[in-house]
Amino acid sequence: MSSHKSTELFQLHDRHFADQRYVYPVISRRSGGVSVGINLNPDKVCNFDCIYCQVDRRSPGGDPFVELDRLEQELRHTLKLAQTGELFQFEPFCRTPAHLRQVKDIAFSGDGEPTTYRNFDQIVARCAEIKQQLAGDSVKMVLITNASMFHRPSVQKGLSILDRYNGEIWAKLDAGTEEYFRLVDRTPIPFQQVLNNIRDAARIRPLVIQSLFMCVSGQPPSDAEIDAYCGKLRWILEHQGQIRYVQVYTVARPPAESYVTPLTDCQVDAIRDRVIRTTGLPAVSFYAAGSEQECAEL
Repeated sequence: MSSHKSTELFQLHDRHFADQRYVYPVISRRSGGVSVGINLNPDKVCNFDCIYCQVDRRSPGGDPFVELDRLEQELRHTLKLAQTGELFQFEPFCRTPAHLRQVKDIAFSGDGEPTTYRNFDQIVARCAEIKQQLAGDSVKMVLITNASMFHRPSVQKGLSILDRYNGEIWAKLDAGTEEYFRLVDRTPIPFQQVLNNIRDAARIRPLVIQSLFMCVSGQPPSDAEIDAYCGKLRWILEHQGQIRYVQVYTVARPPAESYVTPLTDCQVDAIRDRVIRTTGLPAVSFYAAGSEQECAEL
């Protein structure tokens, strides 16, 4: 498959599949195959308003209530479609190359922050049961999160369930300073609260840190900002936090703000290399151009 066609597949992260409301498959550049997404925020409400977000919040969302029985039916149906290969008869999945035609994970990632859902732990528990029944330990459970709600008891219970079922937590960290955090993530939540939550969760299990960097009005993040960001990674480690590896990536789909554009491959790699050099952590690059140009240092 050409780089152009692979890029198209990675850009197509539609939250709607068939007539399903909560469960949607995508071909994920970061998962390296099929990721079965679970959208707990069909109302499009999020406690962050990131300038690079792909969710169109100008159009109305759906009902905020999640019907657990319907979610379960959709998850079972989607996993079976992928396992039998029927999924790859649908557009755009019929264009998926052979090496990506495998379910890699079930990911809590939708139109908002999944951990804001009040019954988050119950949802995780039900999805974990289905995963074990249909896929076993070969498929991971991934929480893609801004880490803002880790202090909630129901979220802590949900994280513990993930720990027992081959779970992985991908915690967002897009900045090194409060000022840049405000610029990029646009939330009233204090930067230090996010950092403390990541530190505390990482003391219990290793986390994956996901960091999206971009050009803002034509300017990439400054050297001082990246130095501060690496300093925050070291701070987590110095406080007994465990980091599995760091994902350094850039914009791959249309962002919320037109003044946001992707970094070049070389700029992404430069940040990745600085993370490796200054923290000793493994890191991996994900570019705007697609998987054929991804370059891992793990």
